[in-house]
Amino acid sequence: MANTYTQIYIHTIFAVEGRQSLIPKAHKEELYKQITGVVKGERQKLLAINGMSDHIHMLVALRPDSALSDLVKEIKVASTNFINDKGWVRGRFGWQRGFAGFSYSRSQIPTVAAYIENQERHHAKRSFRAEYMGLLKKFEVEFDQKYVFAFIDDLSSERD
Repeated sequence: MANTYTQIYIHTIFAVEGRQSLIPKAHKEELYKQITGVVKGERQKLLAINGMSDHIHMLVALRPDSALSDLVKEIKVASTNFINDKGWVRGRFGWQRGFAGFSYSRSQIPTVAAYIENQERHHAKRSFRAEYMGLLKKFEVEFDQKYVFAFIDDLSSERD
């Protein structure tokens, strides 16, 4: 779009289905490279990516003609297929429905990128649930507690 100038920086978080620890540490870099390729293929810019065995954080510079939900959907579909094709997990890998997205100003990028890059150290002190809930509350995002997390125990009880 001619004469359109934006700075849209979004910190995005999404979790493994059932919050299972299924992202092997040995394969994180390969997965992140694959996700980086998807982001670039969607003409977006990935500024930071990291996570733990049960979730991923990304900081993306989003183009104004793009929807964050479309980008996350493309990432989830491509990375699910990638992990399943590689056979990294027993059974079928999948991501939990939904995601979180928080906007930041340009001046906050170094702080948010450092936060994402230091996930291992951060989670030595704080659980993912506490982190996620803290962000939702900090940004005053309205949510229904019953939809925030679907743990594997919750999924099995829903099937009963």
